[in-house]
This record gives sequence, C-alpha cells and structure tokens, in this order.
Amino acid sequence: MKEPFEFFHYIHGIPLYVTHAWLVMGILLAVALAVRGAMALKPAGLQNFIESVLDVFVGLLDDAMGREHGKHVFPLIASLGLFILLGNFLGLVPGFGAPTGNLNTTLALAIPVFLYTHVLGIQHHGLGYIKHFTGPIMWLAPLMIPIELIGHLARPLTLSVRLFGNMTAKHYILAILGVLSPWIVPSAILALGTLVSVIQAYVFVLLSVLYLAGAIEHAH
Repeated sequence: MKEPFEFFHYIHGIPLYVTHAWLVMGILLAVALAVRGAMALKPAGLQNFIESVLDVFVGLLDDAMGREHGKHVFPLIASLGLFILLGNFLGLVPGFGAPTGNLNTTLALAIPVFLYTHVLGIQHHGLGYIKHFTGPIMWLAPLMIPIELIGHLARPLTLSVRLFGNMTAKHYILAILGVLSPWIVPSAILALGTLVSVIQAYVFVLLSVLYLAGAIEHAH
C-alpha cells in the first residue's frame, strides 16, 4: 500500500522505505553535526536533549555489562536506538512511512547485533566461547549444541519480526482510527503512536544489550 504523498521518492526503482531510511540517517547526521558545532561544557537546548536520550543507553549498558564493557558497545547501541526511534516517529508524519515498518530494514538492524554478539564472545573468551553452546556437562553437548544454535539463530528473526510486526500493525491501526474519527481523537491517536514507537525502540535496544551482555558472561 502506497502512502498518500510519496515524499523522497525521487529515484525511480528505489523503494519508499529505503529513501525514508536515508532521510532518517540524514537527520541524525545533521543533528550530530549541529550538536558538535554547539558543544558546551554546560549543556543546553539540543545538546541537553541529546545527552538525556544517550544517558538512557548508557544506563542500560552499565546495568547489563558494566561501564568498562559497555563503553565499547555504546556506539552500536546508540546508533540503533536513535535510528529506530526516529524511524518509528517518521511513520507518524502524514505522507511519510516508517522505514522500520519494512522487514528488510529491521533485518538490516538485527543482523549486525547477531554477528557482533558472537564477535564479542570470541574476543572475550577465545575458543572457550564454545562453552556457551555445549551446556554445563560435556556429555549433554550433542543435545545442547543444536538447541543453543537454534536459539541463537532465532535472535535476529525475533528482533526483526517483532519490530516490523508492531510498526506495521501500528500503521494500520492508526490509519483505521484516523478514518473512523478524524476530528474526535486525533491527539489520542498521535499519543498512542508515539507510545508504541518509543516502546518498540526501547525493546529492540534492551534485547540487543542483553544478547551482547550474555556473550561476555562466563558460561554456566
């Protein structure tokens, strides 16, 4: 289903979700440059807002991994969180669509988390990382390894499908409510969409942090 106004659909053959993903990345880059250009020891305005948002990611990482490990993962988690949050919000703007409402986009976000989880595990444990898959007793390894592999391979699928499904459902629900009561509850509809957008971004980031934290823990 096409949007009523297909803004940023300039290039023939490029899907709308791709151009909207570019738009989100462009906005994030512009905001980052603006904050860097106005950086002050005493934050105010945009810098204060961005630092408040980033503190949420720092808090999640500190609680799950500790400051020492969390600081190395922070760039990935913050980038994912900001992109998903802004991408979700873009779907609330008339004429635009959330790039996170497409499975291709959500898979592109989930796969790096899946790959980096195992890179991080190998960096911290070396070949001992395989103990995360063999279970607590070696003779259980033939049973535990297939189970653990299935569980790990399901992670990018669950991350991507959960975000895609919720954002797609939100889009259709808000569209239906907007048609049924365009002049009665527009504020309530917008508030509902905003809440869903924030929650889904938080859930994606939280699960990603837990997966990464699990990779550096010692196997039990």
